Amino acid sequence: MTKSSAADVPVLDVRALNRATLERQLLLRRSALSPLDAVAHLLGLQAQNATPPYHALAARLDGFAPERLSALMAGREVARIVTLRSTLHTHTAEDCLTLRPLVQPARNRELAGFRKGLAGVDLDELAGLARELVEAEPHTMAQLRQALSARWPDAEPRALAVAARCTLPLVQVTPRGLWGRSGQVALTTAEHWLGRPHGEAPAVECVVLRYLAAFGPASVKDMQTWAGLTRLREAFERLRPRLLTFRDPSGTELFDLPDAPRPGPDTPAPPRFLPEFDNLLLSHADRGRVVPPAHQGRNWRGNQAFRTLLVDGFLAGLWKLDADALVIESFAPLTGAQRDEVTAEGERMLRVLYPEASYDIRFGTVVPR
Repeated sequence: MTKSSAADVPVLDVRALNRATLERQLLLRRSALSPLDAVAHLLGLQAQNATPPYHALAARLDGFAPERLSALMAGREVARIVTLRSTLHTHTAEDCLTLRPLVQPARNRELAGFRKGLAGVDLDELAGLARELVEAEPHTMAQLRQALSARWPDAEPRALAVAARCTLPLVQVTPRGLWGRSGQVALTTAEHWLGRPHGEAPAVECVVLRYLAAFGPASVKDMQTWAGLTRLREAFERLRPRLLTFRDPSGTELFDLPDAPRPGPDTPAPPRFLPEFDNLLLSHADRGRVVPPAHQGRNWRGNQAFRTLLVDGFLAGLWKLDADALVIESFAPLTGAQRDEVTAEGERMLRVLYPEASYDIRFGTVVPR
C-alpha cells in the first residue's frame, strides 16, 4: 500500500486487491463456515448449471460434502432463483425473498425488451394467472407458454413466459439442482416453495455493506456490475462516513469496511479449482484483481464459460473432467512446485466431490490465441 500524492488516499495495487478479495471470498484459506452461512456471506452462488454451487463451496469450505448443500436445497433452506445480473443463483431462503425485490428494476428492463410481443396483455392479470398456475403445480417454461397463450393467443408465447418470470419471483423446484440427481426445470413462486411471504427489499445501504464484506474493496461501478443495477452512487455517499476509501492503480475510488481483512500482497494464495461462472470472476467492473491482462476473455467462448484454475490467486488456466481424467490446461507453463500444489488441490477436490470415481490428473497448456 502506498500513498497517493494527489489526495493522500491510500492506493491498493493489484496484488493487494487480489488478496483482500480472495480473503472475503473464502479462497485464501478454507473457512469453517457452514454451507448455509457461506451462501449467505457470499450473497449467493452463480448457478446457471446444477454443479457450480457445489464446486464453489468445495473450493471455499473446510469439511464440505456436496450432500450438505443438497440437503439444504431439499429442505428449502436454499433455492435457485433469477436475481443478480439476470442470472440464476443459489440463495438462502431469506435472500430469495428479499434480494429479488431489490433487483426487480433489472427484471423490468428485461421485460421492456418484449413489449412488442405483449401488446394487449395486462401484466397484472398475467402475473395473477401465472401465480395461480405455478402454485397449483410447478410448471416448465414450455407449460407456462402454452397455458398463457390460451388466454392471450395473439401474444408472442415466449414473451408471455418471460413476463411471468420477470413479474414473479420464480424458483426452480427440486430435484433440479440436487447433487447427483437430474430433473427438468420446473418453477413455482418463492413464497409458495419457501412457505412464507416475500419480504420488502432491504435498504440498499445494507446490501452495499454485505457486498463489500464479500467482494470489497470495491467501486460503485463494481457493485453495479455485480447486482445488474444502476444509480447506486447515492447509497455509497450516504455510507461514506462509515467507510474507508482507497484508490486502485488507475485512480478509481474504492470503498471498504473499516474492520474488513486486507492481507498483505505477499500472503500465500493456494491453487483453487473454481466452477464456470464463479462470482469471483463476475462481480467487479474491473476484473484485473483476478484476471491478468494477458488472460482476459480466455475463460469464455461466446456465451460459454469454462471452469477456471487459480494459481497464486490469479486466473492461470482451465480445467475439465473427462471420462477418466481431471485435465488441467494452464495458460503458461507451471513451475514444478506449482504443479505439485495444483495436483494436491486437484486430488482434494476429487476426494470431496467424486469419492466414488477414479480420475487420473493430466496437465496440458492452452494454445495461445
